[in-house]
Amino acid sequence: MHIYFDTQTLNGFVSELTSRATDDRSTANILLVGGRKIDLDAHPNLRGIFKTGVGTDNLPFEEAKKRGIEIALPCEATRSIIYRETADFACHRILQCLYRKLGCFETWTKEPRNALQRKTLLVVGTGKIGAMVRNKMAAFCNTITFDSLTNESGELRPMVEMADCVSLHIPLLDSTHGFFDSEKLRWMKDGASLVNTARGPIIDEQALLNELQTGRIFAALDVFSNEPYNGPLCELSPDKISLSPHVASTCSDFLAATAKDFRDFIAKLSA
Repeated sequence: MHIYFDTQTLNGFVSELTSRATDDRSTANILLVGGRKIDLDAHPNLRGIFKTGVGTDNLPFEEAKKRGIEIALPCEATRSIIYRETADFACHRILQCLYRKLGCFETWTKEPRNALQRKTLLVVGTGKIGAMVRNKMAAFCNTITFDSLTNESGELRPMVEMADCVSLHIPLLDSTHGFFDSEKLRWMKDGASLVNTARGPIIDEQALLNELQTGRIFAALDVFSNEPYNGPLCELSPDKISLSPHVASTCSDFLAATAKDFRDFIAKLSA
């Protein structure tokens, strides 16, 4: 079995498989993939695809089935690790935003703030990760939720308008591409923050750039439309935005468990 590594996610966790690696996509029998788009025509001998994450927006399920290619993701026990870790990381970013203005150490000046329990967090999307964030953050502040499956679309605006922080936890679908657009950004009150640890394209990045340049709101982003990201958001000052390189899921426990799942997948296809 020849393996094409289209991601570096498991580097250091499957070193024993490097002897089976190929740089020629056309000879690969197994594709290890992260978030990149998959061109099945470039892999004519493919028998299996293994995704190193939990998102499925780049996986060609229907076409793969037609070609007899099996697709696998980390098992449920492995996925539960990353659900918890991503939720914890999102809470970390949310708390950073809510405690953004504290004062200045160099001048020993302090900035009074409202108590955290008086702040309002809006969690958009209440799937596995969103629900965890809601439950964890409810211990700190007033936490409200919006989910398209349980809320009317008209309920979103007043929620955004009252939120001190909006945290996005929705999947990337055709219907959610550019979901948080210029209109929704304008709904955010002055001084509010936007956190995205879900999928980059659910935010209209150009609209966000325009809004951030005014200094009216703040953003903490871990995901982007194109990764690695080197776009204009990088040029904004730290008082407008905080960027991290898609690290919410970079957890060694998850990676070790994913590596085991990948080995099991190879063994299954080789049997």
